[in-house]
Amino acid sequence: MTPSATRRHSPSGRKGRAGASSVRHDDRRRTFSAPEPRGSGEESTTSWWGDAWVEALEEGALDPVRLARGRAYAGRGLVDAITVTPGRITAYVHGTRPRPYRTQIRLRTLTDDEWDTFLSVAVDRPDHIAALLDKDVPRALATAADLLPAAGDLIPDCSCPDDGLPCKHAAALCYQVARLLDEDPFVLFLARGMGEREMLAALSQRNAVRSAAERASQAGGARMPTLTALEALAPRRLAPLPPPFPVPAQPGRPPAYPEAPDPLALDLLATEAAARAHALLTTGVDPTAPLTVWQDAVRLAAAHPGSGLTASTRALYRDLAAATGRTPIELARAVAAWRQGGLVALGVLEEAWDPPAGPFDRAGPALVAADFTGFRPRRNWLSTGSLQIRFGRDGLWYGYESDPDQEDWWPRGTPDADPVGVVTAMSPTPAAG
Repeated sequence: MTPSATRRHSPSGRKGRAGASSVRHDDRRRTFSAPEPRGSGEESTTSWWGDAWVEALEEGALDPVRLARGRAYAGRGLVDAITVTPGRITAYVHGTRPRPYRTQIRLRTLTDDEWDTFLSVAVDRPDHIAALLDKDVPRALATAADLLPAAGDLIPDCSCPDDGLPCKHAAALCYQVARLLDEDPFVLFLARGMGEREMLAALSQRNAVRSAAERASQAGGARMPTLTALEALAPRRLAPLPPPFPVPAQPGRPPAYPEAPDPLALDLLATEAAARAHALLTTGVDPTAPLTVWQDAVRLAAAHPGSGLTASTRALYRDLAAATGRTPIELARAVAAWRQGGLVALGVLEEAWDPPAGPFDRAGPALVAADFTGFRPRRNWLSTGSLQIRFGRDGLWYGYESDPDQEDWWPRGTPDADPVGVVTAMSPTPAAG
């Protein structure tokens, strides 16, 4: 089996002129997927700086035969993913053995002074910056700081037993790096010690300083107004805020919009917003904040006059019920409970519970003593065929009624601590079971 058959290729991404793509890119480390094999007639480089890289390799090589074999290795795609960091370029290169060799090229990083010279030359001419953004390298920039390598600047190192300078694996890596430089010259800048984002940020900062200086010069050298740090951080006394407007006694009435697609819903929402804002201003508490969506829908329906009898309130009940996954009948029953006693009464409607010994146990004998017989206990309920009282967690009794023997209970009357009083209000004459 040939080395190319045993090689594990990395998936290719966006292809540039070199057919390679950056699969990981941070500012100090870039890794490129394995370049694809070249055609037999394809040139190794297409840019002048790529040619300069190859020229530095070939002028410093001691054996042209190894160079030729390295060029062939690169053309056959035997170089795996290439990682570029400041001063070092690394990749695994496949040879005649099954296991690839770890190969790297080292080169000198530029000093701070050299980078300062490079950036100054770039900022002096806007076309230089434009060229860099277009992935092009003007020759004046490349020579400003010895950016391109010369013969002997590329120092190869490989885990293979060949001590050639360079070995065919290092030569293959150099040829593939030249293809990367064709696609993105910022690879060379990173190898020399500065990442792309760092360079562009430095150029942007220098360009802004230069533009500000030019504007100041054009303005006749007038000094811009300044403020010392001590003055900026000194305590200052702010003017007092004006007193708040007085809170109205009642929430305002929002304007009507009869041309709206759903004027009833708009009017309802506006009225609710005004009422909640008024409550927050006067009490600092939003009374509807703790409610669930279902509880708030019941509250909205209960606050609207008509109780679902008019066309508009029937539509309101229908929409609120659909929005909460309930039926209009369930909503109407819940509204009756809400009007009976608010959120607590709604809980009495929806929750059956087992009260402790005490008032609930005394209710049955009290009803019998008042000639209201036939009430059967079930959890917190006492029921006859058509009347029912429910004991709430607040210690009050809530009345319910139903058609005889239908078990269709609807809230009725006013809650009371006396069960006899609740039954009397619903049935002025004693009710037999």
